[in-house]
Amino acid sequence: MSQFNALLVEKDDAGYRCTTRCLDESQLPDENVAIDVEYSTLNFKDGLAITGKSPVVRTFPLVPGIDLAGTVTHSTHPRFKAGDKVVLNGWGVGEQYWGGLAQKARINGDFLVPLPAGITPFQAMATGTAGYTAMLCVMALMRHGIKPQDGEILVTGANGGVGSVAVALLAKLGYNVVASTGRPELAEGLKTLGASTIIDRDTLSQPGRPLGKERWAGVVDSVGSHTLANACATTKADGAVAACGLAQGMDFPSTVAPFILRGVSLLGINSVTRPYEERTEAWSRLAETLDFSLLEGITRTIGLEEAIPAASDLLAGKIRGRLVVDVNR
Repeated sequence: MSQFNALLVEKDDAGYRCTTRCLDESQLPDENVAIDVEYSTLNFKDGLAITGKSPVVRTFPLVPGIDLAGTVTHSTHPRFKAGDKVVLNGWGVGEQYWGGLAQKARINGDFLVPLPAGITPFQAMATGTAGYTAMLCVMALMRHGIKPQDGEILVTGANGGVGSVAVALLAKLGYNVVASTGRPELAEGLKTLGASTIIDRDTLSQPGRPLGKERWAGVVDSVGSHTLANACATTKADGAVAACGLAQGMDFPSTVAPFILRGVSLLGINSVTRPYEERTEAWSRLAETLDFSLLEGITRTIGLEEAIPAASDLLAGKIRGRLVVDVNR
């Protein structure tokens, strides 16, 4: 059995810690697809897992990392064979199951999606769960019937991973995108992604009225709390709000007014356990729609060991855009 490098989260009498370790393949879980990992990412949930700021890790020891892209080396799963390029998001990987912040992984093949032609493993991780979730949000708004001619689409948390990709996707599809951010100094970057208007997050993040002036045809919200409540309160009649995050908080201090007086729909986006068909559709649409060159300006590559301090920076709001982890660096 060969050895490989990984981040390992442990919890015992000595406390909670995440360190870079050299592991043996015999320590990997007994799953039906073996993968040589090329790239992973750092998401908010990974930051929590690495730092222990929130109890997202459910079993110990555990390799964190909710995303990975790489090449199958061995498989007994009917969908995959050696040599296949694959991508993984969600399913409790990096929380309950060993994840992608390692050079090797063994994964339940039901969790995997073929990497679409035209997307490299690096691009897949520059997109990551954040971009995949953004695509699910856009698909939900489109299924609801929201069209570009219906008016402005609000994207909250626009400088984050979900928000930045949502801005790029919506703009490419012809929507008029308004980006909400707490970092106005990064406004030009959001305009490069396709945002037509930038607003300060403070206009949405404070307690508001049950109903406000109708403005948005649709919303992609990754923030939650008062921001989500105010987004719903200012969405046009029969509009829709796709909610996928809780950066401001899990609470939802709203009323039923937007929903029963304007017919606004609140669309919950669960990116963790989507059916295979929906996951493959989302990745195929990303391959067709997303201008991956736009991600270059908002993506930074780090090595495996660098992911540990970067996790704290991520939780502190110091990271803009995407962090790709080259697990072989």
